[in-house]
Amino acid sequence: MPGNSRSGYAFNRTRQAFLATELSVADTHLSRLRGLMGRHPEHFGGGKGLWIVPSHGVHTMAMRFPIDVLYLNPEKTVIHVEENIKPWRIAPVRMEAATVLELPCYTIWNTGTALGDVIEIAFPENGNHSNGHKERP
Repeated sequence: MPGNSRSGYAFNRTRQAFLATELSVADTHLSRLRGLMGRHPEHFGGGKGLWIVPSHGVHTMAMRFPIDVLYLNPEKTVIHVEENIKPWRIAPVRMEAATVLELPCYTIWNTGTALGDVIEIAFPENGNHSNGHKERP
């Protein structure tokens, strides 16, 4: 996946539900631009996720499948939700978002994730839990 090879997780602390158990990070200009473009749908199934840092919004240009997107503020609180964004679309820009979490379609619905939920993002092999507003992946 884009960015570095670290793998982590995204956990909805409010709903006590995992959003992604195989979370990758896109934290360079190129990895954020590329995102999930060209990826085969079979390689972004349940449990996968891409955390885009920093980001105020996303596009699905050159993608082959729809996705769900959570916009997070610096405290990792959900401030905007976009479900089932089809390929070749531009999602809304939310300037108050610090990061964006791309997830397989229906993850938001399946987990009941909603505005105001608090998301824990961690990369355990590095001992890095990214919940603070100044921490970066």
